[in-house]
Amino acid sequence: MRWALVKVSLAVTAMVVVAFAVPLGLVVKEMARDRAFSNAERQAATIGPALAITTDDAQLKRAVASTEVGAEGRMAVHVPGTAGPGGGAAVEIGEPRASRADLATATRLGRASISSVDGGYALLQPTAIGSGKVAVVEVFVPDQEVTNGVTTAWAVLAVVALALVVGSVAIADRLGTRMVRPAEELAGAAQDLGEGKLGTRVPEEGPAELRAAAVAFNSMADQVVQLLANERELAADLSHRLRTPLTVLRLNAASLGEGPAAEQTRAAVAKLEGEVDQIIRTARDQRPQTQGPLGVVSGCDAAEVIRERMAFWSALAEDEGRKVRLAGVDRPARVPVARPELAAALDAMLGNVFRHTPEGTAFSVDVHNGEDAVIVLVSDAGPGIKDPDAALQRGHGDGGPGSTGLGLDIVRRVAESTGGDVRIGRSVLGGTEIRVWLALDGRRPSLGQRGHRVVRRKRGRAGGGGKVAK
Repeated sequence: MRWALVKVSLAVTAMVVVAFAVPLGLVVKEMARDRAFSNAERQAATIGPALAITTDDAQLKRAVASTEVGAEGRMAVHVPGTAGPGGGAAVEIGEPRASRADLATATRLGRASISSVDGGYALLQPTAIGSGKVAVVEVFVPDQEVTNGVTTAWAVLAVVALALVVGSVAIADRLGTRMVRPAEELAGAAQDLGEGKLGTRVPEEGPAELRAAAVAFNSMADQVVQLLANERELAADLSHRLRTPLTVLRLNAASLGEGPAAEQTRAAVAKLEGEVDQIIRTARDQRPQTQGPLGVVSGCDAAEVIRERMAFWSALAEDEGRKVRLAGVDRPARVPVARPELAAALDAMLGNVFRHTPEGTAFSVDVHNGEDAVIVLVSDAGPGIKDPDAALQRGHGDGGPGSTGLGLDIVRRVAESTGGDVRIGRSVLGGTEIRVWLALDGRRPSLGQRGHRVVRRKRGRAGGGGKVAK
Protein backbone atom coordinates (compact mmCIF):
# COMPACT_ATOMS: atom_id res chain seq x y z
CA MET A 1 0.00 0.00 0.00
CA ARG A 2 2.84 2.38 0.86
CA TRP A 3 4.57 1.97 -2.51
CA ALA A 4 1.23 2.19 -4.32
CA LEU A 5 0.59 5.60 -2.74
CA VAL A 6 4.11 6.75 -3.65
CA LYS A 7 3.65 5.66 -7.27
CA VAL A 8 0.27 7.38 -7.56
CA SER A 9 1.67 10.60 -6.08
CA LEU A 10 4.67 10.44 -8.41
CA ALA A 11 2.48 9.96 -11.47
CA VAL A 12 0.04 12.75 -10.55
CA THR A 13 2.78 15.24 -9.67
CA ALA A 14 4.72 14.43 -12.85
CA MET A 15 1.63 15.05 -14.98
CA VAL A 16 0.94 18.36 -13.23
CA VAL A 17 4.57 19.46 -13.65
CA VAL A 18 4.56 18.58 -17.34
CA ALA A 19 1.22 20.33 -17.85
CA PHE A 20 2.49 23.59 -16.36
CA ALA A 21 6.28 23.59 -16.81
CA VAL A 22 6.32 22.93 -20.57
CA PRO A 23 3.94 25.79 -21.52
CA LEU A 24 5.69 28.07 -19.03
CA GLY A 25 9.05 27.25 -20.59
CA LEU A 26 7.70 28.12 -24.05
CA VAL A 27 6.27 31.36 -22.71
CA VAL A 28 9.67 32.27 -21.23
CA LYS A 29 11.33 31.62 -24.58
CA GLU A 30 8.78 33.75 -26.42
CA MET A 31 9.11 36.57 -23.90
CA ALA A 32 12.89 36.62 -24.36
CA ARG A 33 12.42 36.85 -28.15
CA ASP A 34 9.88 39.67 -27.85
CA ARG A 35 12.17 41.55 -25.46
CA ALA A 36 15.09 41.33 -27.91
CA PHE A 37 13.09 42.59 -30.91
CA SER A 38 11.32 45.28 -28.89
CA ASN A 39 14.72 46.62 -27.89
CA ALA A 40 15.81 46.53 -31.55
CA GLU A 41 12.70 48.50 -32.57
CA ARG A 42 13.46 51.17 -29.96
CA GLN A 43 17.02 51.43 -31.23
CA ALA A 44 15.77 51.75 -34.82
CA ALA A 45 13.26 54.44 -33.81
CA THR A 46 16.06 56.69 -32.51
CA ILE A 47 17.30 57.20 -36.11
CA GLY A 48 13.90 58.30 -37.35
CA PRO A 49 14.25 62.03 -36.38
CA ALA A 50 17.68 62.26 -38.03
CA LEU A 51 16.36 60.76 -41.28
CA ALA A 52 13.44 63.20 -41.24
CA ILE A 53 15.87 66.17 -41.11
CA THR A 54 18.74 65.12 -43.34
CA THR A 55 20.08 62.38 -45.55
CA ASP A 56 23.65 63.63 -45.36
CA ASP A 57 26.05 60.73 -45.08
CA ALA A 58 28.28 62.25 -42.41
CA GLN A 59 25.42 63.35 -40.20
CA LEU A 60 23.70 59.97 -40.45
CA LYS A 61 26.91 58.18 -39.51
CA ARG A 62 27.20 60.31 -36.39
CA ALA A 63 23.58 59.58 -35.53
CA VAL A 64 24.10 55.82 -36.00
CA ALA A 65 27.30 55.81 -33.95
CA SER A 66 25.49 57.58 -31.10
CA THR A 67 23.16 54.60 -30.61
CA GLU A 68 24.02 51.50 -28.54
CA VAL A 69 23.64 48.98 -31.37
CA GLY A 70 25.29 51.39 -33.82
CA ALA A 71 28.35 51.62 -31.63
CA GLU A 72 28.47 47.82 -31.65
CA GLY A 73 28.25 47.69 -35.44
CA ARG A 74 24.80 46.12 -35.48
CA MET A 75 22.88 48.96 -37.20
CA ALA A 76 22.72 49.86 -40.90
CA VAL A 77 20.73 52.57 -42.75
CA HIS A 78 19.57 52.20 -46.35
CA VAL A 79 18.59 55.55 -47.97
CA PRO A 80 17.35 55.27 -51.55
CA GLY A 81 18.63 57.69 -54.21
CA THR A 82 16.44 60.38 -55.90
CA ALA A 83 16.08 60.87 -59.65
CA GLY A 84 16.40 64.20 -61.48
CA PRO A 85 19.03 66.91 -61.84
CA GLY A 86 19.05 67.77 -58.11
CA GLY A 87 18.65 64.19 -56.89
CA GLY A 88 21.14 62.44 -54.68
CA ALA A 89 22.67 58.99 -54.80
CA ALA A 90 21.62 56.12 -52.55
CA VAL A 91 23.30 56.06 -49.14
CA GLU A 92 24.40 52.86 -47.28
CA ILE A 93 25.58 53.38 -43.71
CA GLY A 94 26.86 50.52 -41.57
CA GLU A 95 27.28 46.84 -42.38
CA PRO A 96 24.16 45.52 -44.08
CA ARG A 97 23.15 41.88 -43.46
CA ALA A 98 19.66 41.66 -44.97
CA SER A 99 19.23 40.76 -48.63
CA ARG A 100 17.98 43.22 -51.24
CA ALA A 101 14.79 41.24 -51.57
CA ASP A 102 14.05 41.58 -47.84
CA LEU A 103 14.76 45.33 -48.06
CA ALA A 104 12.45 45.71 -51.03
CA THR A 105 9.69 43.79 -49.24
CA ALA A 106 9.97 45.93 -46.09
CA THR A 107 9.90 49.12 -48.23
CA ARG A 108 6.83 47.93 -50.11
CA LEU A 109 4.92 46.84 -46.96
CA GLY A 110 5.81 49.99 -45.01
CA ARG A 111 6.03 48.25 -41.63
CA ALA A 112 8.70 46.54 -39.57
CA SER A 113 9.65 43.00 -40.52
CA ILE A 114 12.12 40.39 -39.32
CA SER A 115 14.28 38.27 -41.60
CA SER A 116 16.75 35.50 -40.79
CA VAL A 117 20.42 36.19 -41.46
CA ASP A 118 23.67 34.46 -40.59
CA GLY A 119 24.14 34.41 -36.80
CA GLY A 120 20.75 35.83 -35.91
CA TYR A 121 17.96 38.03 -37.21
CA ALA A 122 17.66 41.42 -38.94
CA LEU A 123 14.95 43.88 -37.91
CA LEU A 124 13.97 46.06 -40.89
CA GLN A 125 12.20 49.31 -39.88
CA PRO A 126 10.92 51.49 -42.81
CA THR A 127 11.10 55.28 -42.17
CA ALA A 128 9.78 58.09 -44.39
CA ILE A 129 12.24 60.81 -45.33
CA GLY A 130 11.81 64.37 -46.65
CA SER A 131 12.12 63.46 -50.33
CA GLY A 132 9.04 61.29 -50.09
CA LYS A 133 11.07 58.13 -50.28
CA VAL A 134 11.28 55.41 -47.66
CA ALA A 135 14.55 54.63 -45.93
CA VAL A 136 15.07 51.33 -44.11
CA VAL A 137 16.85 51.09 -40.75
CA GLU A 138 18.36 47.62 -40.22
CA VAL A 139 19.20 46.39 -36.70
CA PHE A 140 21.02 43.09 -36.30
CA VAL A 141 19.80 40.88 -33.37
CA PRO A 142 22.19 37.95 -32.62
CA ASP A 143 20.91 34.55 -31.56
CA GLN A 144 22.31 34.79 -28.04
CA GLU A 145 20.30 37.97 -27.43
CA VAL A 146 17.09 36.27 -28.63
CA THR A 147 17.65 33.41 -26.16
CA ASN A 148 19.18 35.52 -23.40
CA GLY A 149 18.03 34.18 -19.96
CA VAL A 150 16.02 31.28 -21.43
CA THR A 151 18.47 28.59 -20.29
CA THR A 152 18.58 29.99 -16.76
CA ALA A 153 14.79 30.19 -16.61
CA TRP A 154 14.43 26.62 -17.85
CA ALA A 155 16.98 25.41 -15.28
CA VAL A 156 15.02 27.13 -12.50
CA LEU A 157 11.79 25.54 -13.77
CA ALA A 158 13.46 22.12 -13.84
CA VAL A 159 14.71 22.52 -10.27
CA VAL A 160 11.29 23.64 -9.07
CA ALA A 161 9.59 20.74 -10.90
CA LEU A 162 12.05 18.24 -9.41
CA ALA A 163 11.52 19.73 -5.95
CA LEU A 164 7.74 19.38 -6.37
CA VAL A 165 8.07 15.74 -7.40
CA VAL A 166 10.46 14.88 -4.57
CA GLY A 167 8.31 16.75 -2.05
CA SER A 168 5.13 14.98 -3.17
CA VAL A 169 6.85 11.59 -3.01
CA ALA A 170 8.17 12.32 0.48
CA ILE A 171 4.75 13.45 1.69
CA ALA A 172 3.08 10.40 0.11
CA ASP A 173 5.67 8.15 1.75
CA ARG A 174 4.98 9.66 5.17
CA LEU A 175 1.24 9.34 4.69
CA GLY A 176 1.71 5.78 3.46
CA THR A 177 3.82 4.98 6.52
CA ARG A 178 1.07 6.31 8.78
CA MET A 179 -1.40 4.01 7.04
CA VAL A 180 0.82 0.95 6.63
CA ARG A 181 2.33 0.82 10.12
CA PRO A 182 -1.02 0.30 11.89
CA ALA A 183 -1.95 -2.34 9.30
CA GLU A 184 1.35 -4.17 9.88
CA GLU A 185 0.85 -3.98 13.64
CA LEU A 186 -2.66 -5.39 13.22
CA ALA A 187 -1.37 -8.27 11.08
CA GLY A 188 1.44 -9.01 13.55
CA ALA A 189 -0.98 -8.96 16.47
CA ALA A 190 -3.30 -11.37 14.66
CA GLN A 191 -0.36 -13.73 14.09
CA ASP A 192 0.71 -13.49 17.74
CA LEU A 193 -2.84 -14.18 18.87
CA GLY A 194 -2.94 -17.21 16.59
CA GLU A 195 0.28 -18.48 18.22
CA GLY A 196 -1.37 -18.34 21.63
CA LYS A 197 -0.13 -14.98 22.93
CA LEU A 198 -3.46 -13.97 24.41
CA GLY A 199 -2.13 -10.75 25.92
CA THR A 200 -1.49 -9.22 22.48
CA ARG A 201 -3.29 -5.94 21.79
CA VAL A 202 -3.11 -3.38 18.97
CA PRO A 203 -2.56 0.39 19.48
CA GLU A 204 -5.59 2.32 18.31
CA GLU A 205 -3.89 4.74 15.92
CA GLY A 206 -3.75 5.61 12.23
CA PRO A 207 -6.66 6.37 9.88
CA ALA A 208 -10.21 6.05 11.12
CA GLU A 209 -10.76 2.72 9.37
CA LEU A 210 -7.64 1.15 10.91
CA ARG A 211 -8.52 2.56 14.33
CA ALA A 212 -11.91 0.90 14.02
CA ALA A 213 -10.22 -2.36 13.01
CA ALA A 214 -7.86 -2.10 16.01
CA VAL A 215 -10.81 -1.53 18.37
CA ALA A 216 -12.60 -4.56 16.90
CA PHE A 217 -9.45 -6.70 17.19
CA ASN A 218 -8.86 -5.74 20.82
CA SER A 219 -12.49 -6.43 21.62
CA MET A 220 -12.24 -9.82 19.94
CA ALA A 221 -9.04 -10.65 21.85
CA ASP A 222 -10.70 -9.70 25.14
CA GLN A 223 -13.67 -11.89 24.24
CA VAL A 224 -11.37 -14.82 23.41
CA VAL A 225 -9.59 -14.46 26.75
CA GLN A 226 -12.93 -14.31 28.54
CA LEU A 227 -14.24 -17.37 26.70
CA LEU A 228 -11.09 -19.35 27.53
CA ALA A 229 -11.34 -18.27 31.14
CA ASN A 230 -14.97 -19.40 31.25
CA GLU A 231 -14.01 -22.70 29.63
CA ARG A 232 -11.26 -23.29 32.19
CA GLU A 233 -13.65 -22.51 35.01
CA LEU A 234 -16.24 -24.86 33.54
CA ALA A 235 -13.67 -27.64 33.19
CA ALA A 236 -12.52 -27.06 36.75
CA ASP A 237 -16.10 -27.09 38.06
CA LEU A 238 -17.00 -30.26 36.18
CA SER A 239 -13.82 -31.97 37.34
CA HIS A 240 -14.47 -30.88 40.91
CA ARG A 241 -17.87 -32.58 40.81
CA LEU A 242 -16.08 -35.88 40.29
CA ARG A 243 -14.43 -35.66 43.68
CA THR A 244 -17.51 -36.79 45.58
CA PRO A 245 -18.03 -40.07 43.67
CA LEU A 246 -14.26 -40.59 43.66
CA THR A 247 -14.21 -40.28 47.44
CA VAL A 248 -16.95 -42.91 47.73
CA LEU A 249 -15.10 -45.14 45.26
CA ARG A 250 -11.84 -44.76 47.22
CA LEU A 251 -13.57 -45.69 50.49
CA ASN A 252 -15.18 -48.71 48.88
CA ALA A 253 -11.85 -49.75 47.36
CA ALA A 254 -10.24 -49.52 50.79
CA SER A 255 -12.73 -52.07 52.12
CA LEU A 256 -11.95 -54.68 49.46
CA GLY A 257 -9.32 -56.32 51.59
CA GLU A 258 -6.08 -57.76 50.31
CA GLY A 259 -5.27 -59.30 46.95
CA PRO A 260 -3.94 -58.34 43.51
CA ALA A 261 -7.35 -57.21 42.25
CA ALA A 262 -7.93 -55.03 45.29
CA GLU A 263 -4.48 -53.45 45.01
CA GLN A 264 -5.01 -52.77 41.31
CA THR A 265 -8.40 -51.21 42.02
CA ARG A 266 -6.99 -48.97 44.75
CA ALA A 267 -4.08 -47.96 42.49
CA ALA A 268 -6.49 -47.14 39.65
CA VAL A 269 -8.68 -45.05 41.98
CA ALA A 270 -5.64 -43.19 43.31
CA LYS A 271 -4.42 -42.48 39.77
CA LEU A 272 -7.87 -41.33 38.72
CA GLU A 273 -8.06 -39.01 41.71
CA GLY A 274 -4.60 -37.60 40.88
CA GLU A 275 -5.62 -37.01 37.25
CA VAL A 276 -8.76 -35.16 38.36
CA ASP A 277 -6.69 -32.97 40.69
CA GLN A 278 -4.25 -32.26 37.85
CA ILE A 279 -7.14 -31.27 35.57
CA ILE A 280 -8.45 -28.88 38.19
CA ARG A 281 -5.06 -27.26 38.73
CA THR A 282 -4.45 -26.92 34.99
CA ALA A 283 -7.92 -25.51 34.36
CA ARG A 284 -7.44 -22.93 37.12
CA ASP A 285 -4.17 -21.72 35.61
CA GLN A 286 -4.97 -18.32 34.09
CA ARG A 287 -1.61 -17.68 32.39
CA PRO A 288 -1.81 -17.15 28.60
CA GLN A 289 -0.34 -19.87 26.46
CA THR A 290 2.87 -18.70 24.82
CA GLN A 291 4.30 -22.03 23.80
CA GLY A 292 6.45 -22.58 20.74
CA PRO A 293 5.42 -24.04 17.40
CA LEU A 294 5.43 -27.58 18.76
CA GLY A 295 2.95 -26.61 21.46
CA VAL A 296 4.95 -28.26 24.29
CA VAL A 297 7.22 -26.99 26.99
CA SER A 298 9.59 -29.96 27.29
CA GLY A 299 9.95 -33.47 25.95
CA CYS A 300 10.15 -36.91 27.52
CA ASP A 301 11.48 -40.39 26.92
CA ALA A 302 8.73 -42.22 25.04
CA ALA A 303 10.29 -45.64 25.79
CA GLU A 304 10.25 -44.97 29.54
CA VAL A 305 6.64 -43.71 29.50
CA ILE A 306 5.49 -46.72 27.48
CA ARG A 307 7.25 -49.18 29.78
CA GLU A 308 5.61 -47.54 32.80
CA ARG A 309 2.10 -47.57 31.31
CA MET A 310 2.47 -51.09 29.93
CA ALA A 311 3.33 -52.30 33.45
CA PHE A 312 -0.14 -51.14 34.49
CA TRP A 313 -2.05 -52.43 31.45
CA SER A 314 -0.19 -55.75 31.37
CA ALA A 315 -1.60 -56.61 34.80
CA LEU A 316 -5.13 -56.01 33.54
CA ALA A 317 -4.37 -57.97 30.38
CA GLU A 318 -3.23 -60.93 32.47
CA ASP A 319 -6.57 -60.92 34.34
CA GLU A 320 -8.45 -61.02 30.99
CA GLY A 321 -6.18 -63.58 29.40
CA ARG A 322 -4.75 -61.27 26.74
CA LYS A 323 -1.38 -61.86 25.15
CA VAL A 324 0.73 -58.70 25.11
CA ARG A 325 3.87 -57.97 23.09
CA LEU A 326 6.10 -54.96 23.74
CA ALA A 327 9.01 -54.12 21.44
CA GLY A 328 11.41 -51.25 20.80
CA VAL A 329 11.55 -49.83 24.34
CA ASP A 330 15.02 -51.10 25.19
CA ARG A 331 16.69 -47.78 24.27
CA PRO A 332 15.69 -44.13 24.90
CA ALA A 333 13.39 -42.40 22.42
CA ARG A 334 13.12 -38.68 23.17
CA VAL A 335 10.01 -36.97 21.76
CA PRO A 336 8.88 -33.30 21.97
CA VAL A 337 5.78 -34.18 23.99
CA ALA A 338 5.11 -33.59 27.67
CA ARG A 339 5.11 -36.76 29.74
CA PRO A 340 1.47 -36.46 30.96
CA GLU A 341 0.22 -35.89 27.39
CA LEU A 342 2.04 -38.93 26.00
CA ALA A 343 0.80 -41.08 28.88
CA ALA A 344 -2.76 -39.89 28.30
CA ALA A 345 -2.53 -40.68 24.58
CA LEU A 346 -1.16 -44.18 25.24
CA ASP A 347 -3.85 -44.83 27.89
CA ALA A 348 -6.50 -43.70 25.39
CA MET A 349 -5.32 -46.22 22.76
CA LEU A 350 -4.87 -49.12 25.17
CA GLY A 351 -8.14 -48.29 26.91
CA ASN A 352 -9.90 -48.60 23.55
CA VAL A 353 -8.37 -52.08 23.13
CA PHE A 354 -9.78 -53.24 26.45
CA ARG A 355 -13.11 -51.50 25.89
CA HIS A 356 -13.88 -52.51 22.30
CA THR A 357 -12.32 -55.95 21.91
CA PRO A 358 -13.43 -59.23 23.57
CA GLU A 359 -11.52 -60.65 26.50
CA GLY A 360 -8.57 -62.75 25.45
CA THR A 361 -7.81 -60.56 22.39
CA ALA A 362 -4.06 -60.11 21.95
CA PHE A 363 -2.46 -56.75 21.37
CA SER A 364 1.04 -55.32 20.94
CA VAL A 365 2.89 -52.01 21.31
CA ASP A 366 5.92 -51.33 19.09
CA VAL A 367 8.24 -48.32 19.22
CA HIS A 368 10.51 -47.38 16.30
CA ASN A 369 13.07 -44.65 16.87
CA GLY A 370 14.16 -43.00 13.59
CA GLU A 371 16.28 -39.99 12.70
CA ASP A 372 13.35 -37.63 12.20
CA ALA A 373 10.48 -39.31 14.04
CA VAL A 374 9.44 -41.80 16.71
CA ILE A 375 6.69 -44.18 15.61
CA VAL A 376 4.39 -45.83 18.13
CA LEU A 377 2.27 -48.76 16.84
CA VAL A 378 -0.63 -50.16 18.85
CA SER A 379 -2.06 -53.28 17.22
CA ASP A 380 -4.75 -55.73 18.27
CA ALA A 381 -6.42 -58.87 17.00
CA GLY A 382 -9.95 -57.59 17.48
CA PRO A 383 -12.75 -56.99 14.96
CA GLY A 384 -11.24 -53.71 13.72
CA ILE A 385 -12.72 -50.23 13.22
CA LYS A 386 -15.44 -49.95 10.58
CA ASP A 387 -14.88 -46.27 9.74
CA PRO A 388 -11.30 -45.14 10.56
CA ASP A 389 -11.85 -41.59 9.29
CA ALA A 390 -14.87 -41.04 11.54
CA ALA A 391 -12.99 -42.52 14.50
CA LEU A 392 -10.41 -39.74 14.28
CA GLN A 393 -13.04 -37.00 14.38
CA ARG A 394 -13.67 -35.47 17.77
CA GLY A 395 -16.91 -36.65 19.33
CA HIS A 396 -17.65 -39.43 16.79
CA GLY A 397 -15.86 -42.49 18.14
CA ASP A 398 -16.58 -45.84 16.54
CA GLY A 399 -20.14 -46.08 17.72
CA GLY A 400 -19.46 -48.73 20.33
CA PRO A 401 -20.99 -48.67 23.78
CA GLY A 402 -19.21 -46.32 26.15
CA SER A 403 -17.41 -44.47 23.38
CA THR A 404 -17.15 -40.69 23.71
CA GLY A 405 -15.14 -40.13 20.56
CA LEU A 406 -12.44 -38.23 22.46
CA GLY A 407 -9.74 -40.89 22.92
CA LEU A 408 -8.33 -40.96 19.41
CA ASP A 409 -8.80 -37.20 19.15
CA ILE A 410 -6.43 -36.83 22.12
CA VAL A 411 -3.92 -39.06 20.32
CA ARG A 412 -4.28 -37.06 17.11
CA ARG A 413 -3.74 -33.71 18.82
CA VAL A 414 -0.61 -35.01 20.59
CA ALA A 415 0.83 -36.23 17.27
CA GLU A 416 -0.05 -33.08 15.35
CA SER A 417 1.50 -30.89 18.06
CA THR A 418 4.88 -32.29 16.93
CA GLY A 419 4.13 -31.97 13.21
CA GLY A 420 3.22 -35.67 12.93
CA ASP A 421 -0.05 -37.48 12.41
CA VAL A 422 -2.15 -40.54 13.22
CA ARG A 423 -3.15 -43.32 10.82
CA ILE A 424 -5.57 -46.23 11.32
CA GLY A 425 -5.21 -49.43 9.33
CA ARG A 426 -5.29 -53.23 9.50
CA SER A 427 -2.68 -54.86 11.71
CA VAL A 428 -0.77 -58.10 11.13
CA LEU A 429 -2.74 -59.50 14.08
CA GLY A 430 -5.92 -59.14 12.04
CA GLY A 431 -7.49 -56.23 13.88
CA THR A 432 -6.78 -52.51 14.15
CA GLU A 433 -3.40 -50.86 13.90
CA ILE A 434 -3.04 -47.30 15.20
CA ARG A 435 0.19 -45.70 14.04
CA VAL A 436 1.27 -42.51 15.85
CA TRP A 437 3.99 -40.52 14.09
CA LEU A 438 5.78 -38.15 16.50
CA ALA A 439 8.00 -35.86 14.45
CA LEU A 440 11.27 -34.77 16.06
CA ASP A 441 11.89 -31.64 13.96
CA GLY A 442 8.35 -30.25 13.66
CA ARG A 443 8.11 -31.03 9.92
CA ARG A 444 5.37 -33.03 8.28
CA PRO A 445 6.67 -36.44 7.14
CA SER A 446 6.57 -37.23 3.44
CA LEU A 447 4.15 -39.76 1.97
CA GLY A 448 6.88 -42.29 1.41
CA GLN A 449 7.96 -42.10 5.03
CA ARG A 450 4.41 -42.47 6.34
CA GLY A 451 3.33 -45.50 4.39
CA HIS A 452 1.96 -48.49 6.33
CA ARG A 453 4.04 -50.93 4.31
CA VAL A 454 7.30 -49.28 5.38
CA VAL A 455 6.15 -49.21 8.99
CA ARG A 456 5.32 -52.91 9.00
CA ARG A 457 8.72 -53.89 7.60
CA LYS A 458 10.41 -51.89 10.37
CA ARG A 459 8.15 -53.45 12.96
CA GLY A 460 8.87 -56.91 11.73
CA ARG A 461 12.59 -56.41 12.25
CA ALA A 462 12.09 -54.84 15.65
CA GLY A 463 9.64 -57.45 16.78
CA GLY A 464 12.30 -60.07 17.26
CA GLY A 465 13.54 -58.40 20.37
CA GLY A 466 10.08 -57.90 21.85
CA LYS A 467 8.84 -59.12 25.20
CA VAL A 468 5.62 -61.12 25.56
CA ALA A 469 3.55 -61.19 28.71
CA LYS A 470 0.43 -63.07 29.62
